[in-house]
Amino acid sequence: MTLTEAPGRATTDGSRATAYPPSAAPRRTWPIVAAAATTVVLWASAFVGIRFAGHDYSPGAMALGRMLAASAALTLFVVVTRRIRAPYAAPSPRRVAVPRGGTLGLIALWGVAWFGGYNVALNAAERLVDAGTAALLVAVAPILVAIAATLVLGERLTGRLGVGVTIAFVGVALIAVGGFTGHADPVGVALAVLSAVLYAFGVLLQKRLLARVDAVTVTWLGALAGTAALLPFAPTLLTEFTAAPLPATLGVLFLGVFPTAIGFLTWGYVLSHWTAGRTTAATYLVPPVTVLLSWTLLGEVPAPLALLGGVLCLAGVIFATRR
Repeated sequence: MTLTEAPGRATTDGSRATAYPPSAAPRRTWPIVAAAATTVVLWASAFVGIRFAGHDYSPGAMALGRMLAASAALTLFVVVTRRIRAPYAAPSPRRVAVPRGGTLGLIALWGVAWFGGYNVALNAAERLVDAGTAALLVAVAPILVAIAATLVLGERLTGRLGVGVTIAFVGVALIAVGGFTGHADPVGVALAVLSAVLYAFGVLLQKRLLARVDAVTVTWLGALAGTAALLPFAPTLLTEFTAAPLPATLGVLFLGVFPTAIGFLTWGYVLSHWTAGRTTAATYLVPPVTVLLSWTLLGEVPAPLALLGGVLCLAGVIFATRR
């Protein structure tokens, strides 16, 4: 029962629901909107942070350092919040402290794919392309989600999706030709596209997991799994840590605590309240914010052809995924 449903309709406990005026209903959405906005800003800053720290940390070492910081922050959050909440929390059949069996395995798979594979691929991409290029190429993930829903879930391929895919990939081609600042490395473009594929896979799997487990538990356990998968990079991380300047190390810690720990907590909260398509659509704002930040903080000035490609890319994604 929502606050805007008709009065007099029975609720599950047999009482009668009270209808609120339309003006009062939006208040329920503000926490979700605020969480979505937080995710957008933090994830946009991640593209810039990766570009900044990537001068001193290799892709695997940066991913591991980021996830060590994220796992520590998430573990602290889980311990503190559950100790505070435990005396007052009512048991819920869909929320379990530590899932088992297949559910735990899927969470581990999600964490390895997104926190492990996605981070390494994106870190490697941003050593070869600028932050704006990477952000715009990753932005095709919503279309990949829509295509996967068609191929895997049997959803109907609509004309809107076909047109949107065409427009978006014309934009991707323009970006790939010249890069966002006037040059692009084909390997970097391919790695950014791989990041988008892993992003789309993560969204689809996480949405399924959130039907069984709460967002905090999924994020926390997934982060631990991703960190474990990245442990082979530990020797490299130790070597680079001793040589890296303090600002670069602080950049890696920032990536772990803010875009990862906080950003994924707010993302999971939004995804558990909105559909996967609607939540992913909220991330359309990540590339423009990334471009603004990289332009301001890194001096990466976008080229005209890349701006056109970026507009086409975002327009195609929005056209394909809007209802």
